[in-house]
Amino acid sequence: MSTEVKESEILTLPPELQQQLAEIRRGTEAIYSEQDLIKKLLEKRPLIVKLGADPTAPDIHLGHTVVLNKLRTLQNFGHQVHFLIGDFTATVGDPSGRSNTRPPLTREQVLENAKSYKEQIFKILDPNKTTIVFNSDWLGELGTNGVLRLASQSTVARMLERDDFNKRYNSNQPIAIHEFLYPLFQGYDSVAMKADIELGGTDQTFNLLMGRELQKAYGQAQQVCITLPLLVGLDGEKKMSKSLGNYIGVTDPANEMYGKVMAISDELMWDWYTLLSYKSLEEIEQIKEKVANGMNPRDAKVELALEITARFHDQAQALAAKEEFTNRFAKGQLPSDLEELTLEIPEGQADYPLANILKDAGMVASTSEAYRNIEGNGVSIDGEKVTDKKHRVAAGTTAVYQVGKRKFKRITLK
Repeated sequence: MSTEVKESEILTLPPELQQQLAEIRRGTEAIYSEQDLIKKLLEKRPLIVKLGADPTAPDIHLGHTVVLNKLRTLQNFGHQVHFLIGDFTATVGDPSGRSNTRPPLTREQVLENAKSYKEQIFKILDPNKTTIVFNSDWLGELGTNGVLRLASQSTVARMLERDDFNKRYNSNQPIAIHEFLYPLFQGYDSVAMKADIELGGTDQTFNLLMGRELQKAYGQAQQVCITLPLLVGLDGEKKMSKSLGNYIGVTDPANEMYGKVMAISDELMWDWYTLLSYKSLEEIEQIKEKVANGMNPRDAKVELALEITARFHDQAQALAAKEEFTNRFAKGQLPSDLEELTLEIPEGQADYPLANILKDAGMVASTSEAYRNIEGNGVSIDGEKVTDKKHRVAAGTTAVYQVGKRKFKRITLK
């Protein structure tokens, strides 16, 4: 279980191991178990650290980087980071957190997504200190006898302990047999890799613990499982997700990335510092003390926005994004890279609905989203707020349209 070690015990450790343990603990949800972790650290050897990812989507956002940052921390302490791309398990489909069977990907989709994934993770991890492995190397060779032996290591009752499986079972939603194999396959990855530590989000707890169980069944030392919280998104309420639109992609333009970080709440900022910043715990405490003693929280947020933007771009682009943001919002200037476009409205019409203009210009995803922004006081034309969702704009006009705080376009209606 995730039992914490007493602080008095930690104080008996060598200082360098105390530092390692403090940084490993930072921001974690649970460690299964700290006693096992300390035993491994006391061996003073490079530990094999595993993170598995099914390449089910080609792009990652800051929420995905929480666990990658922890990998980087372990990498900096000299441990061996093995980033596992689940090219085999992705063709099965991870059922974690789902209310129905996830459709498996084709081999071609998996390989294409894996290529993009590798490019993006090296924005955080050191490619010279990272080993990329694919679980098709051993799962593809397991064979029928190997799968049967693997399946014999668990029971249906154990599988139904998973929250998502249990909910589907109790609500008479179908569970395909192959979905029970997924956590077994992921657990067997730890056996094949002889992993010392495995990382994952809280939604992966069952799968990570399965790795511990299988290593014991196969006569290996059990891995330590470290789970990390799911990053709260820009809305300050729900986990960061592309489907919810509350995310920052690691490939977002510098200006957009910087502006989005500056838009988060002061309260959320401290969670982001803990989970996303490379600053030490002591440095973060010093910033908190400055804010408590009167420093504007906005200045602390500027530091965070600069750090994150520079990580995925560079320092020069981050500073340029800061200047752009300051000019736009503090001084009321328009962005220097203001996009201009011409929209052709249906022939014979003297005007065109504002909601359609915003949608056609790509400033919103749909007219219903446009209505919400208009009624929510989030749309301006040449600096003037428009709150009537039925508002129409005359043909032949050119104006600067703004949606929210960061979307600007100069649009001509033709």
